[in-house]
Amino acid sequence: MSCGKHHDSSNCVCDILSEIVAAQDDVLSDCNTSCEQSIGDLLGDTGGSGRDTVPVLLYCKGNCKPFKGFGARRDSIKDIKASFYFRVKDVDDDCCATLELLRDPEDKCDDPSSPVEQKTGNLKATGICISVDLKCFCHVTCLPAITALS
Repeated sequence: MSCGKHHDSSNCVCDILSEIVAAQDDVLSDCNTSCEQSIGDLLGDTGGSGRDTVPVLLYCKGNCKPFKGFGARRDSIKDIKASFYFRVKDVDDDCCATLELLRDPEDKCDDPSSPVEQKTGNLKATGICISVDLKCFCHVTCLPAITALS
């Protein structure tokens, strides 16, 4: 996907995540691998009906390391979880995004040290959301579209 296909904020990561939010909103009104392929799968353009999420990994500017988010469910603040994988919930005009942590419910490691160590076989929405400034990222990797909300 080229930057600015449907959005043009002058920030490639922001534009791609805005495109994902728009596609996810088409599938659900609630809250080979490439971003374009994953969006097509999400929309059913390439046979992916029933999917509701494009999982993304983000890479920080400067060190280009994968970004890991942390949070806790409202009813369990003592149980902090971390994830490298996110569902984009919203992107505003200033490129601030709300991201929901995705985790495999069978993953017993609350704080994986790298994306390849985190279980991804059954990523599900956690209800744990964080806010990020997308201008702090230089790269986005999209995984194949999945069903994370059921």
